[in-house]
Amino acid sequence: MEEIINAIILGIIQGLTEFLPVSSSGHIELAKALTKVDGETGLLMTVVLHFATALSTLVIFRREVKQIIQGLLQFQWNDDTKFSLKIVLSMIPAALIGVLLESQIESFFTGQTTLVGCMLILTGLLLLLADRAKKTDRKVSFTDSVIIGVSQAIAILPGVSRSGATISTSVLLGVDREKAARFSFLMVVPLIFGKIAKDIMDDQFAISSAQTLPLALGFIAAFVTGLLACTWMIKLVKSSKLIYFSIYCFLVGIVAIFLIN
Repeated sequence: MEEIINAIILGIIQGLTEFLPVSSSGHIELAKALTKVDGETGLLMTVVLHFATALSTLVIFRREVKQIIQGLLQFQWNDDTKFSLKIVLSMIPAALIGVLLESQIESFFTGQTTLVGCMLILTGLLLLLADRAKKTDRKVSFTDSVIIGVSQAIAILPGVSRSGATISTSVLLGVDREKAARFSFLMVVPLIFGKIAKDIMDDQFAISSAQTLPLALGFIAAFVTGLLACTWMIKLVKSSKLIYFSIYCFLVGIVAIFLIN
């Protein structure tokens, strides 16, 4: 029963924090430390929960995803094709880091609570800067997509909010806030599915019968809360209320550094 409760808690945390700019990976690592989830089970749970929130992204942005696919397949130089290529460009930095430094990255997801705390404080600083940035109506350019992609690569570190880093970077580059949020959420989906496909081919998904129910319930919890959080986050970014998340990241970062070990 304890494993089931922990899985549901982790699922809710993942669903909320994947889209809110407070670092889902950081919160999952802190929650795993508090609930004493072991390393191998924790890594599997992390992958499953990320898959759940990726699916919730597909549901919310199904029209945009269709637009991206059409843009790649129609072979015409129009707005759809340009947007699709920008998404592809934004994926390259994180994909390279993920492939070249896979083992080093996995070592960060083994109870590194001090690292998580420091990175949450860094996320708080980024959000503070973005909150003070002037609003514009500019779209994401090809150069922007590469820079935003680099920020996504850095956000592989637990504690650096992926959405917080990419949205903040976009806003600081002068991109419209709502466009920045949508681009941020869309650019990560192919990476998550690519990671899952690689793990399946490498036979990384050895799930025991005892793990099936906790993983399934964690998946459902992450998917449902992800649907709600994604819609909510777009509204928050549009209304420029990132300062509250900045303060939250500062507070949780300090707690992680000094109180959780």
